[in-house]
Amino acid sequence: MTDKYGRTIDYMRVSIIDRCNLRCQYCIPTDIEWLPPQEILTLEEIAGICRQAAAIGIRKIKITGGEPLIRKGCIDLIHMIKEITGIEQVTLTTNGVLLAQHARQLSDAGIDAINVSLDTLDREKYIKITKTDALSDVLAGISEMEKYDIPLKINSVLQKGVNENDWPQLIGLAKDRALDVRFIEMMPIGHGKGFASISNDELLQKIQEHYGPLEAVTKARGNGPAAYWHIPGFTGHIGFISAIHGKFCRACNRIRLTSTGQIKPCLCYEDHISLKEAVRSGSDEEVQRLLLTAIDRKPAGHCFEDQTMITEKHEMAQIGG
Repeated sequence: MTDKYGRTIDYMRVSIIDRCNLRCQYCIPTDIEWLPPQEILTLEEIAGICRQAAAIGIRKIKITGGEPLIRKGCIDLIHMIKEITGIEQVTLTTNGVLLAQHARQLSDAGIDAINVSLDTLDREKYIKITKTDALSDVLAGISEMEKYDIPLKINSVLQKGVNENDWPQLIGLAKDRALDVRFIEMMPIGHGKGFASISNDELLQKIQEHYGPLEAVTKARGNGPAAYWHIPGFTGHIGFISAIHGKFCRACNRIRLTSTGQIKPCLCYEDHISLKEAVRSGSDEEVQRLLLTAIDRKPAGHCFEDQTMITEKHEMAQIGG
């Protein structure tokens, strides 16, 4: 389906956990307030919303969080969504800490692709960024997933003064592996407000100064706005998601569902529509109506370039960014 700006909306990111009562090393960030379990949608309720989303034209679902693999039943939810008529693809974004132990289950569930958030290969920097000593677990998870024929992407956010010079090591993951390493510009939401965004244009220039001219990839490699490049001699690819210095709102094809049942048309704004009451009352028609209303309320674009206009106050982990 299309919105009022003519954009095809066929993709929904689904956060199955965010503000939770699971205070453990896997829940990053560690200072998120917890919510009573009844405030969080059940897996059956999430699947029900996905079923109604498919009925109005949503074809692709991304399971995210928070860290989705800490939610009991995450694999079962993937099974449920894969069985929905009209859903063509179910993917997962994870911090990778639990990936190794769930790799076979994810494969058996039919997961179509996995994104792993990883900002550095330096153990001390990893601890500084994530507040947990789990880099070896993440790398083990990546290696375990390579045993299965499932597309794998590494998502990295560079921060000035922290890991801005770690891109050569991160790119090295794609040297002999059939995976993509993608650099995402820091968005000024929540924790991100405290860091200046590193331009992907400048990063691309540095990479080309090091490796020579890169080959632009014209064939689609995902569902979103990433621009991909190939380094001669590399097995994998390099991608750039440039929300700040390469505003791509005209091609935005997604809405977001939080774990508390809120549909968000755009990350930049606090604006949302709650589906919780409709889904818990069993009104499929109302869920569809609210989904369509949220799509109709998608703005023409974000305002990250002017932080005074940003109204979203939550952390990215709370809104399924």
